Amino acid sequence: MSQTDRRSRLLRLAAGAAFLALAAVLVLIVITAAGSGDGGDTNIEDKAAVAKLLDGIPQRQMTLGDPKAPVELIEFGDLQCPVCAAYSKEVLPEIMETQVRKGAVKVDFRNLTIIGPESAGAGAAALAAGEQGRGWSFVDLFYRNQGDENSGYADNDAFLRAIAKAAGVPNLSKWDAERAEMTPKVEETTQEATNLGFDGTPSFAIKGAQTGGIKLLGFPESAGELEAAIEEAR
Repeated sequence: MSQTDRRSRLLRLAAGAAFLALAAVLVLIVITAAGSGDGGDTNIEDKAAVAKLLDGIPQRQMTLGDPKAPVELIEFGDLQCPVCAAYSKEVLPEIMETQVRKGAVKVDFRNLTIIGPESAGAGAAALAAGEQGRGWSFVDLFYRNQGDENSGYADNDAFLRAIAKAAGVPNLSKWDAERAEMTPKVEETTQEATNLGFDGTPSFAIKGAQTGGIKLLGFPESAGELEAAIEEAR
């Protein structure tokens, strides 16, 4: 599903009773993120909220959760994507509380850069933060401080450094030096997603004892759908 189709789908879902509450919130966040011009500067918001959300959950590179968790949920996302940001704020926190925090599943973030060329620099910065165990903190804070797509903020050094600092990256000099080294990994996971048939973000896949390898989930519309997929994968 393309990025335009995904936004249109959220708008259609907002008219349905079963998904009314969540879809309305998602649509509002997507519209606001895409058109308000807020965010994208060094005045980083929601630092305390992200710290509380992730407190006590292990982070290793771009994986959130117990490395020995029996199920791996894989998110392919673009840090400039407002739909990803809405999903990160309104859907994934429930999975973090009910599944990740309890050690039932780990979540792996992988870049799928489709919004524009600035996405690669943002993705590389997130991977560099992941090398110091703050990858998910970086991703969540980036999403909560998005600016307009392709407006120049996403690979701006000052903005990225502000996100890294707010995310608690302990050695900012090391992070800065390693960013450029991460670009090939951004390209690698983008190609991986393309090979799997994904062309929109966020897109999800899952691996567990019952999946027989990687199982494509596409764009689950709710935390309930993700939880059902996790149960089936065990």
